[in-house]
Amino acid sequence: MTAPLAALPRDDRAAVDKAISLLIALGERTSSGVGVSELARRAQLSKSTAHRVLGMLERNGVVERIGTDYRLGERLHHLGRAVYAPGSEAVRDLLLPYLADLYEATRETVHLSVLHDAHVVYLAKLYGHRSAPVPSRIGGRLPAHATAVGKVLLAYDSRAAEQVATETLARFTPHTISTPDELAAELDRIRCTGVAFDDEEYQPGLVCVAAPVQDRGGLPVAALSIAGQTGRTDTRRLSAEVRRVAAEASRAWPMRAGRRQSSCRVEAQPSCPGPGPGRDAEHMGRR
Repeated sequence: MTAPLAALPRDDRAAVDKAISLLIALGERTSSGVGVSELARRAQLSKSTAHRVLGMLERNGVVERIGTDYRLGERLHHLGRAVYAPGSEAVRDLLLPYLADLYEATRETVHLSVLHDAHVVYLAKLYGHRSAPVPSRIGGRLPAHATAVGKVLLAYDSRAAEQVATETLARFTPHTISTPDELAAELDRIRCTGVAFDDEEYQPGLVCVAAPVQDRGGLPVAALSIAGQTGRTDTRRLSAEVRRVAAEASRAWPMRAGRRQSSCRVEAQPSCPGPGPGRDAEHMGRR
């Protein structure tokens, strides 16, 4: 007689704990999809339980399916806007015209990002004419130490850089910076040149170049970047364009930010418009 299979240990975690475990597992690779088997392994759930909980999360818009894989959904982005990068919507509205300028000058995939703790948050993205393996998505996060936008923001924010250096620097590819000394040396180089490069440091086949938008005191407000495919996108050549546009945005930032603050103080009613499709379209126009 065949011996019965050993029963799996009972999982007494509440449904909400299982859901959060899956969301955390998905958050480890925010932009790319992950299969059910891998998610179940990361969350320490049975595959059938993971599949059932993922279905519930998908119905509520918290995760979305890409073929047979899953990734975090748009509803989490909307819920998280009150948590990450305070003031980021105002930054997005004021700097979108410069992102459009960068796109017009290069026709490559371009990003507008801000720093939040040890990560960068992508506020806006315009897709280039040529497809590229770019994992970013609006509202998504990537580790600052492994991205061009993150490194250029850290280079001009010493407090943030010190904080990131105390944390574990995860290695994503053989090219990822993974020690505090390597990071410090890289940030020194960035301050000398004014631009940061990502040479397949987060994802194989992906290269990026970024420059900071700074306030009058030299602190970074946001970063503009260009991303493309290794061997096809010359980030060294494109660095002049991203530096030029970021410098223009930096010069205009005090006036634009001051004008917005004055408008909000004077009007103080619903007439100080919030972000939305209409405002996005307005700001996407050329200055």
